[in-house]
Amino acid sequence: MAVNRDEVKQIIDAIGGEENVNAATHCVTRLRLALDDESKVDKEKLDSIDLVKGSFAANNQFQLVIGQGTVNEAFKIFEEETGKGGGSKDEVKAAAAQKMNPLQRFIKMLGDIFIPILPAIVTAGLLLGLNNLLTLEGLFWEADSVITRFPGIEGIASMINFIAVAPFIFLPVLIGWSAMKVFGGNPLLGIALGVALCHPDLASQYGLFDSEAGELAEIPTWNVFGLEIQQLNYQGQVLPVLVATWVLAKVELFLNKRVHDMFKLLVVAPVALVVVGILTYTIIGPVTLWGSTLITDAIIWLFETAGILGGAVYGLFYAPLVITGMHHMFLAVDLQLIGTTGSTFLWPILAISNIAQGSAAFGAWMIYRSQKKKKEEGLAMTSGISGWLGVTEPAMFGVNLPLKYPFLAAILTTSVVGGIFGANMLTAYSVGVGGVPGVISITDGFWLLFSIGMLIAIVVPFLLTLLFSRFAKDKAKDMVDVD
Repeated sequence: MAVNRDEVKQIIDAIGGEENVNAATHCVTRLRLALDDESKVDKEKLDSIDLVKGSFAANNQFQLVIGQGTVNEAFKIFEEETGKGGGSKDEVKAAAAQKMNPLQRFIKMLGDIFIPILPAIVTAGLLLGLNNLLTLEGLFWEADSVITRFPGIEGIASMINFIAVAPFIFLPVLIGWSAMKVFGGNPLLGIALGVALCHPDLASQYGLFDSEAGELAEIPTWNVFGLEIQQLNYQGQVLPVLVATWVLAKVELFLNKRVHDMFKLLVVAPVALVVVGILTYTIIGPVTLWGSTLITDAIIWLFETAGILGGAVYGLFYAPLVITGMHHMFLAVDLQLIGTTGSTFLWPILAISNIAQGSAAFGAWMIYRSQKKKKEEGLAMTSGISGWLGVTEPAMFGVNLPLKYPFLAAILTTSVVGGIFGANMLTAYSVGVGGVPGVISITDGFWLLFSIGMLIAIVVPFLLTLLFSRFAKDKAKDMVDVD
């Protein structure tokens, strides 16, 4: 639909005027603004503008939900009226980062590294789920799998499995590329370092146990001035490549400033890779692998000794952490757990949280429908569907947080389901779609329990939202007429 210029002018006025805008860009559905002073925003005025489907502040950005397609035209007018725009998302993020404390900047850094590689990881998780559907015995027929019933597709299933496990095996390559972009180095050097850490001639950590001998296999070593350095493969690991690429970026930048342009091609990349590569094999890798093992063991210990508590606490606080942006650090933990143990306790609770937020938005949809608020009703409906499919920001920031009690209903439900999952040590073997389709990423043997948890997350937040609306402060405005 055509965007009314006057409505865009009203938006500009409601956010404190063009002088309050530091930088601006847009994504598929939202205007993303870095404002100098968010206290100048008139939320009530914004909510009264038909063009605006919702607004929220996150990671020091103020975002306006406009809608797919419509946002492009709205941004064009916004740019014409303010003279602010044309900036990239990175420029808006950089402007927002100036207001962050060191912890916020660290967590933002993790998000900037892992979010770009997430599509590959999610796709791999979905394909692993598809491979399980094809190869798991007893799922559709007793003592039979799809490939045993239809042996002609066994080769296809094997190909799918190879494609699916590759991003996890070569995870250091993906992280190396993305991390070097964030750290300011050459991404291709990050790829080269990642490949070096996954070299097939290195001893795989997944094959160190000799099942025939019943003991750990002997690890080959390098002899460096009398020191024995283990030839370990770091496939699937997160922390070693993160630290190594940070050092690599620093070394590359150091050399770039001091080597003449004529010799850079011959000196910078070879010296940086050799120096950091040797450092990684000898010091960075072993030390960070030890640290990774401590983190992994601590999480496993928590879920083995107090799983119900760990799951309940993570379920209660995951969605609030999304508000602060701190949830990004848990993706690194998920991938580290998967790389070390083959599964993760955390991601299934994330999936339930997304479903619960979507269900709470559907409860809000019922409330808005009873009040005949067409704009809010449409936003709640689309946000609920989005939440069930794993994207919760529209539901959380556009619907649940403004009403408050739908958000409370969602996190309480997630906490209860998280406690149930923790008590039963439920895991996922990969990171997949964080919503209803996520069931195929759950470890074999837990599909029924996860489905029960998913049913709870679909029904309970919806009902709790309707119940809580009766006790809202503005009861006459928010209560659903159920008579």
